[in-house]
Amino acid sequence: MGHLGVLLFLLGGLGALADICEIPQVDSKLVERLGQRLLPWMDWLSLEHLNPSIYVGLRLSSLQAGAREAFYLHILKLSYQRSLLGLTFNDDNSDYQDKPSMGQLALYLLALRANCELVEGRKGDRLVSQLKRFLEDEKKAIGHNNKGQPHTSYYQYGLGILALCVHQKRLHDSVVGKLLYAVEHEQHLHQGHLSVDTVAMAGLAFTCLEYSNLNPNRKHQITRAIENIREKILKAQTPEGYFGNVYSTPLALQLLMKSSMPGVELGTACLKARAALLASVQDGAFQNALMISQLLPVLNGKSYVDLISPDCEAPRVMLEPVVETPSPPQEVIRVVLKVPSVSPPYINSISVPAGSSLEDVLKKAQKLRGFMYGTQNTLSGPFLTSVMGKESGEREFWQLLRAPDTPLLQGIAEYTPKDGETIELRLATW
Repeated sequence: MGHLGVLLFLLGGLGALADICEIPQVDSKLVERLGQRLLPWMDWLSLEHLNPSIYVGLRLSSLQAGAREAFYLHILKLSYQRSLLGLTFNDDNSDYQDKPSMGQLALYLLALRANCELVEGRKGDRLVSQLKRFLEDEKKAIGHNNKGQPHTSYYQYGLGILALCVHQKRLHDSVVGKLLYAVEHEQHLHQGHLSVDTVAMAGLAFTCLEYSNLNPNRKHQITRAIENIREKILKAQTPEGYFGNVYSTPLALQLLMKSSMPGVELGTACLKARAALLASVQDGAFQNALMISQLLPVLNGKSYVDLISPDCEAPRVMLEPVVETPSPPQEVIRVVLKVPSVSPPYINSISVPAGSSLEDVLKKAQKLRGFMYGTQNTLSGPFLTSVMGKESGEREFWQLLRAPDTPLLQGIAEYTPKDGETIELRLATW
């Protein structure tokens, strides 16, 4: 081969690489520090705090928690099976009386698959039937004319389809069809903007269905939907490199890593996203267990779709707990808390130690009297449901903003206000 031939061969190879989304290896110490942030969450063992996503994230990562990880799966099984199989408990075990949501059940099925287990037998059939019932109820809520909305979200709808798919459980074409319609008519996935994590989850579900060929009658529609979603995600890349925002980028990369798009600079877009994510990790942006558990697989070149055929023998590095060192006395900061959506409007300056979360600010405001709030535990942490006695209604939510008008990307447990900031709690619609 002449010099020109060699050059053309190399250029062709580079062009092929540009079509593929690959994440180069990341500094192992950075990944380890990220994984260590999950360890304290594994000590919360009540049903309302159990998060199957933590187990899934670890199993798809380059890290392991050894006996702690195995015990966490044991508690997950005990808690979810007792709750879902309808056993009764005394008041001391009241946590079990609330059944998991559709999203929690779907993540639990992913956790079982991450341990190379397939749901089968009487107990397994009941878990599958429960998740299928959830999806059927959501399908009815959307309606035959697709004018309605799911009771939960299209994100959880896609997650439910993905969970059943990795266990090779077929869903009726009509259930899959609702998600296909929502992707095609993208206004169903908007809250004023494209929800990248929602379409990415739908894309992961469709990719699993495409690989598994569980719905052959929908094969061509599924392929078109995946292509459509990839294009939407790439168009949503910000100048900084994020797909949507920092927290939707890991799921977007999970999907794009399973993609090949001839003629598209996919590799460049993914490298740019990787650089933005690593900068955010170093800045401490990833504190939430759910977000960390979605990022760890990406840094190991894995995605939820790999749970179709998980590698449970892959070597993983043991995580060592971080030894806490006494922190010096913290300075006191002042945060202004505003609630204009109630009558009379609430505004007050709250003093808290530097480094406090927004949840700490709300707790201090409630302790001072004149302010009250309510939350609901979710897999993403506490979700604000009421402020000053005013509950969020259907298609409403309490939006968190930093004055004058910047929406917060983190929840109340993760966001750390700075001295002098004004935080507004605003009742918004979607």
